[in-house]
Amino acid sequence: MGLMPLTKEVAKGSIGRGVLPAVELAIEQIRNESLLRPYFLDLRLYDTECDNAKGLKAFYDAIKYGPNHLMVFGGVCPSVTSIIAESLQGWNLVQLSFAATTPVLADKKKYPYFFRTVPSDNAVNPAILKLLKHYQWKRVGTLTQDVQRFSEVRNDLTGVLYGEDIEISDTESFSNDPCTSVKKLKGNDVRIILGQFDQNMAAKVFCCAYEENMYGSKYQWIIPGWYEPSWWEQVHTEANSSRCLRKNLLAAMEGYIGVDFEPLSSKQIKTISGKTPQQYEREYNNKRSGVGPSKFHGYAYDGIWVIAKTLQRAMETLHASSRHQRIQDFNYTDHTLGRIILNAMNETNFFGVTGQVVFRNGERMGTIKFTQFQDSREVKVGEYNAVADTLEIINDTIRFQGSEPPKDKTIILEQLRKISLPLYSILSALTILGMIMASAFLFFNIKNRNQKLIKMSSPYMNNLIILGGMLSYASIFLFGLDGSFVSEKTFETLCTVRTWILTVGYTTAFGAMFAKTWRVHAIFKNVKMKKKIIKDQKLLVIVGGMLLIDLCILICWQAVDPLRRTVERYSMEPDPAGRDISIRPLLEHCENTHMTIWLGIVYAYKGLLMLFGCFLAWETRNVSIPALNDSKYIGMSVYNVGIMCIIGAAVSFLTRDQPNVQFCIVALVIIFCSTITLCLVFVPKLITLRTNPDAATQNRRFQFTQNQKKEDSKTSTSVTSVNQASTSRLEGLQSENHRLRMKITELDKDLEEVTMQLQDTPEKTTYIKQNHYQELNDILNLGNFTESTDGGKAILKNHLDQNPQLQWNTTEPSRTCKDPIEDINSPEHIQRRLSLQLPILHHAYLPSIGGVDASCVSPCVSPTASPRHRHVPPSFRVMVSGL
Repeated sequence: MGLMPLTKEVAKGSIGRGVLPAVELAIEQIRNESLLRPYFLDLRLYDTECDNAKGLKAFYDAIKYGPNHLMVFGGVCPSVTSIIAESLQGWNLVQLSFAATTPVLADKKKYPYFFRTVPSDNAVNPAILKLLKHYQWKRVGTLTQDVQRFSEVRNDLTGVLYGEDIEISDTESFSNDPCTSVKKLKGNDVRIILGQFDQNMAAKVFCCAYEENMYGSKYQWIIPGWYEPSWWEQVHTEANSSRCLRKNLLAAMEGYIGVDFEPLSSKQIKTISGKTPQQYEREYNNKRSGVGPSKFHGYAYDGIWVIAKTLQRAMETLHASSRHQRIQDFNYTDHTLGRIILNAMNETNFFGVTGQVVFRNGERMGTIKFTQFQDSREVKVGEYNAVADTLEIINDTIRFQGSEPPKDKTIILEQLRKISLPLYSILSALTILGMIMASAFLFFNIKNRNQKLIKMSSPYMNNLIILGGMLSYASIFLFGLDGSFVSEKTFETLCTVRTWILTVGYTTAFGAMFAKTWRVHAIFKNVKMKKKIIKDQKLLVIVGGMLLIDLCILICWQAVDPLRRTVERYSMEPDPAGRDISIRPLLEHCENTHMTIWLGIVYAYKGLLMLFGCFLAWETRNVSIPALNDSKYIGMSVYNVGIMCIIGAAVSFLTRDQPNVQFCIVALVIIFCSTITLCLVFVPKLITLRTNPDAATQNRRFQFTQNQKKEDSKTSTSVTSVNQASTSRLEGLQSENHRLRMKITELDKDLEEVTMQLQDTPEKTTYIKQNHYQELNDILNLGNFTESTDGGKAILKNHLDQNPQLQWNTTEPSRTCKDPIEDINSPEHIQRRLSLQLPILHHAYLPSIGGVDASCVSPCVSPTASPRHRHVPPSFRVMVSGL
C-alpha cells in the first residue's frame, strides 16, 4: 500500500492541542523507522467537545462513512469515552485512550476492548498503600467529595487497604461545605487524611483545616496531585469569601503530599524511539511552539507507539498463521482479526517516555509520583513504580514540619504520676529528725523516771505517747511509697499497713495523754473525799481499750471491704517536651467500695476521743501542780492537731490528682502534729527539771510542812494518796473557815454591846487591872473557838456576871475623873477603846484572810498564857488565802 497523507481534525480542547505535537512526532519517527512497512498509519482525530450526543454522532459517522478503522485512539471525557468503549465490542474495535483516567473504565466485563496508556485514578491507591507502609501509618481517614470519580477512588482504596493491617478509622464525604466533615475527622483523632476532591474544593477543605487547627506537625494531608500548577492562586479569592486569608490557606496547605501519575519518566534511558525522555521533551517543546503544554502528551506519544507495535505484532501473527489473511482485510464483523489485535495489545511491553508500558487487564502499570507542597511550591519527593511495586523516596527532599513524620493517631503514653524522689528524700529526712527527737525524749524519760517530776507525770504513759508519735512518723515512709518504688501487689499491702500504723499511733499517743488527764480529773474531782489510788496499770487498761476499739474497726474493715489498689486515669495532657504524643496521667489510690462509710467511722471515733480529751483538759484546768496537770498543753495540742487535720484533710482531698502536693501536705501535717504534741508534753518537763525541779511538785496554794514531808518519806503511799489527803484537808479547812466567819459575826455583836457598856460607865477614871485584862484576852482568843461553838459567849457572860462593878484603870492613874459626858469622847477614852478593839479584830479577821498564821501568838497575849487556852498546831499548817 502507498503512503496516505495523515488527515487531522484537531479538537478545540486544550488536551487535543497539547497532545497533537506529540502525536505528530511519534508518527514521523515511526515513518522514518519504517516500522509498519509496507503499510502506513492513518490517524483521524474527532472532536466530541465532551458531549455525549456529539461523541456518539462522531463515532457512528466514522463507522458509517469513513474507511474501516482498525483501532480507536483517544477519548478524554469520561462520559463520552465510557459510552463509546461500551459499544466497541460489537464492532470488534480496540480503543486506546491517553487521557481518560476515570476508574469506571477499569471494569473489563463492561469494557473488554478498552485500553489506556495513562494510569487510572485508582492506580494511585497502591502507591498510597506503599507510602503508608513506608512511614508505618496504620490508621487513616478519608475525606471525599460527592462525585462519582472520587467515590470510585475511595471505594477502590478501601479494598486496597483491607487486609493490609491499615485501619480506616473514619470516612467522611461532603457536597459543598467540608467544614463539618473536617471537624468530625478531628473529633475521631484522624491524623493522616486521604482526600479526594477537586482543586476548587481543596481550597475550602484547607480553610476548614486551618479553622480546626488540623495542620502542622501533627497532621498529614494526602490529596490528588493532578491540580493545575499554582492552583491555590486561582482559587484563593473564593477562599477569601469564606473568611480564609491567603496566608492562612498557605499555612494549612504547607506539607501536603500530592499523588499523581508521572508525565515523563525521570530515568535517562533510551526509549523505543531511540531517544531519552529528556530528549523527547525538548523536541516536543520545540514542536508545540505557541501551543500550551498538556500533561498527557507523553502518554499520547507512547500511545502511538503502542498502536504501531500492536499492529506490527498482529501482522506477524497473521503472517505466521495458515489463513493467509491480511490486516487490510479487517472489517467490523471479523471477530478473529479483532481478537488477534486485542491479544497483541495485551502483549505490549516496552520502555517509553512515560516509563515501562505494560497493560494488566487493560490498565497501564505506570509510574506514580509524589509531590510535596513546600514554601508555596510543589516539589517532587518520590515515585512509585507499579511494575516493580517499589517506592523510591528522594533523599532529603520530603520535609515534615515536625522533627519526625506525624503519628497516625494520638500516641497516648500512660504515665504514672509518681512522688518526686527529692521530695520524698527531704520529707524522709525531716521524719528521721522527728524520730531522733522522739528517741531523745524517750531516753530522757527513762533516765529520769525516778525523779519526782517525771514520776508524778506517769513515765509509762509518757513512753506510750512517744511510741504513738514514732508510729505516726513511721507511717510517712509508707505514704511515700508508690508504684515507682514497689510492685502493684506490695502497694496494695501498703494500703492496709500504713492505715493501721497511723490509726494505732494516733490512738496510742492521745489515748495515753488523755488517760493521764483522766486520773488527775478523777482525783481532784472526787467529791466523796475518799482516798483513791489509780495506778498506771489501770491507765494501761484504758489505753488498751481504746486500741481494742481501733483494732475492731480495722479488722472489720479489712474483712468486709479491704483496701485495694485502684488506678485513676485523667484526661490527656500535651507532652512537656513538645513531642507529638499525649500524656495520660495515671494515679494510684487506696480505695474500696464503701470508703466514705469506713472513713466516717474512723473520723467519728477519733473525733469523740479528741472531744473527751478536751473535756478532761477543761475540767482539770485549775489543778496547778505542773507535774500532774498537762491540761494546758493538752488543750494546745488538741487545738493544733485538730486545725491541722481539718486543713490537711481538705487540701489533701482537693489535690488528690497531684501526688507530690498531696504527699507533702499529709507528711507535713503528720510531722507537725507529732512534733508539737511531743514537744508540748516533754519540753516543759525538761526545762523545769533543769531549772527548778522542786517547784513543779508543789501546789501554788498548798505549802507542806516539814512534818508532812517527813511523813511522806516514811510512808510508802503513792503520790496520788498524798494529793487526795491534801484535797480532803483543803475542803475541811474551807468548812472550818466558814464556821469561824459566822462565829466572828456573833462576837462582833457581843463586842459592840461591851463597848456600849464601857461608854455608859459613870466613873470618870478607871483602870484595867492586869489580871482582868489577861482574862478578857483569854476569852477573846480565837484559839478557844475551835473547841466549842458557844464557849466564848459563856465565859464572857460569866465574867460579866461575876464582876458587875468592875472598875477599869487607865494608863495614867494620877488623872482625875471628869464629867461623864465629856469623858466618853475624850481622846483618852477613844484610845482605850481602840486598844481594846484592835487586838480582838486582829485575832478574829486577819488569819481568815491570810494576814497572819492562825496559830501565831497574838500581840495582846502574853507569852505565858495558860496552856489551856493555847491552840495546838495540826500535823501541818495551812495558810488559806483569798477565801
